[in-house]
Amino acid sequence: MDDLPLSLTPTQLRAYFAFTEVSSLLRHAVEQQLRDVGGLSYVQFQLLARLGDAPDGQVRMTDLADGVVYSRSGLTYQAQLLEQRGLVTRSPSPDDERSIVVTLTDEGISVLAAVFPGHIEALHRLLFAALSDTDVNDLARILGHAADQLRATPPRSASPRRRKTS
Repeated sequence: MDDLPLSLTPTQLRAYFAFTEVSSLLRHAVEQQLRDVGGLSYVQFQLLARLGDAPDGQVRMTDLADGVVYSRSGLTYQAQLLEQRGLVTRSPSPDDERSIVVTLTDEGISVLAAVFPGHIEALHRLLFAALSDTDVNDLARILGHAADQLRATPPRSASPRRRKTS
């Protein structure tokens, strides 16, 4: 740790400020669209979208928490809210009764179908319209490296839970 610089270069500082500004402005706009169309918070949308991407529409709660970088207790609360709306169900895992599996319902699929068009439009309009395909490829590559670095030493909410072996 002694070899880390004590300051940022002007370019690093400019990149950091640009990143945080874009992230904040984009998230605000996306959250508004998700609330208006689907009555969803950003985290709830992430949970539903991850379930929608799962082959069978279900994922263990701990895996969801690890993927969305959210505390396990916070995720439990969000899943409870989604379950009350009929968008997901929660049940014990058939493989491990200590684990809970969250499953996307038909109503959850309908809500995703309602919010996705506006979500995609907002991303195109607010982020990707100002970028070339090369810029988007570069952005994906650069942010991928940053995400890998951050995941190497994640906060507890972002670190995968160790699975107990029999």
